Amino acid sequence: MDTINKILVPIDFSNYSKNALRYAVNFSKKFNSKIYLVYVVEPVIYPSDFSMGQVTFPVADLEMNERAKEELNNLAKNEISQEIEVETIIKTGKPFVEINETASELDIDLIIIATHGHTGVEHLLFGSTAEKVVRKAPCPVLTLREPIKGFKFTLDD
Repeated sequence: MDTINKILVPIDFSNYSKNALRYAVNFSKKFNSKIYLVYVVEPVIYPSDFSMGQVTFPVADLEMNERAKEELNNLAKNEISQEIEVETIIKTGKPFVEINETASELDIDLIIIATHGHTGVEHLLFGSTAEKVVRKAPCPVLTLREPIKGFKFTLDD
């Protein structure tokens, strides 16, 4: 890999993912990369009676998609300088699956993702989207855990 042209940044609107985005912006400036922001809406599934199985409500999903698109565009506008090319993407499904499929479809060079650092019972209950992305990703993945330490870019580099 000679350069990093496309960076995918999964966003869940937590402070962790916003900090990963800030890190990705500095990466992007260094390599003149395009940033793709992806937010995955998990479908709202309601239990039903035994005869119908589980039921989803498309109206609720549509409203969530619209709100997510608006929030993602606001985040891009507020956090990413205008000289960086950015594209926002909304997907519906399981986050790790959609993130990796998006990376494949767009031929992404690097995924920069935050990890919340859950351990113990929390990890067993919630799992780790970042961990699942790393295991199945079609490209290198940079995981960032708070506090972010180590290599940092400056504008003087």
